[in-house]
Amino acid sequence: MTTGYADEPSPEPLHEWRQRGFTIAEARQWLEHGFSINNAERWRRSGVYTGADARLWRTAGATPYTVDLWLRAGMTPRDAVKWRELGYSPEEAADRHLAGERPHPRGRLWRLLHRGEEPGEALADEERSGSMRQLLRAGIPAGRARSYVEAGWTGADAVEWAKRGIEAGQARVFEALGLSAREAERVLASGQDAISLMTAFWRAGVPIDEVAAWCAAGFTAQEAARMRAEGTDVEQAKVLRALTEGDEP
Repeated sequence: MTTGYADEPSPEPLHEWRQRGFTIAEARQWLEHGFSINNAERWRRSGVYTGADARLWRTAGATPYTVDLWLRAGMTPRDAVKWRELGYSPEEAADRHLAGERPHPRGRLWRLLHRGEEPGEALADEERSGSMRQLLRAGIPAGRARSYVEAGWTGADAVEWAKRGIEAGQARVFEALGLSAREAERVLASGQDAISLMTAFWRAGVPIDEVAAWCAAGFTAQEAARMRAEGTDVEQAKVLRALTEGDEP
């Protein structure tokens, strides 16, 4: 039998365990794995009900105060150990497990890019995990949420785009052009994608900072170029764009 934690060298008598609501069998089992009454109670309050499981969670790096992250993701101690051995943080492991992934080694590109990471990377991982949780809470499918997080979106900024089913890479281009998610959805519905839209306006000679106004007002690249050549100012396109706001959800 193990002796418990260093600051609690002597296991409590069985009658004390019974007074705290444990059966004799339960007490023996927790003692066998080296837990005191207080620690056993902490683990049980966290949703871990046997000493064997608590020992496995502890081996995986969890405590009674952090294990809920993995439990809510539906992970087992074995899952947690595998993710940890492969170098994933608890938050990233939980997010990936929730998204349906299984533990797998980091790719060579990831290892090259993350060689000698700075301490700030831990904060970045927390931000990405937070974004993932925010998207999932908003009802975004896990695969789509993951693509937005990996594309560098924050949860708050990505929600409207992701809800409309716009691919994360295209959303980034549309946003760079100054279009809203609703306006981008209209463009896609017309059969044009972000890259072809950008290319068409550039080839027509329309400045990049005017693309959103002309496009959202309903003009093609050729129409915008012709109107500019005839002396129509982009401000008129901005007025028409404003008038379309609120027409659709």
